[in-house]
Amino acid sequence: MAKTQDMTTILKDMMGAFPVDNSALEDAFKNTASLNEKLSSVALDAAEKSSEISSKWTKDTLAKLADMSKAKAEPADYAKAMTDFASAQAEVAAENMAAFAEVAKKVQSETVELLMTAGKDATEEATAAVKKATNDVTAAAKKAATK
Repeated sequence: MAKTQDMTTILKDMMGAFPVDNSALEDAFKNTASLNEKLSSVALDAAEKSSEISSKWTKDTLAKLADMSKAKAEPADYAKAMTDFASAQAEVAAENMAAFAEVAKKVQSETVELLMTAGKDATEEATAAVKKATNDVTAAAKKAATK
């Protein structure tokens, strides 16, 4: 009866001949976690600012509605109050949309900056990892050839 080979030993020998640098994987994980933290910070900051703009806009609108809904002496005063409210709302809407646009612009520029930095760092790390792996494999191949 034929004896089956112990594949564990074969795989151990093969993996031992070509060492894997786990620190590169750990560094990649840490860098990814760091990038995600920075991107989350940008997103949360934008959400906070957008929420502040929306809240202020709502408070201003409710205050103007309270003024508009007060009893007037003359019927023409109601039309004037409505016209004043509508023009004030148009002005406030333009200001708030500009504020939202500024938040979006800031998010965009910060995100691009983070991604550019991350891409540059990743390229440098990949180059260093490939160089180290090439050296390790070359050394392992020379060691295996001399055995």
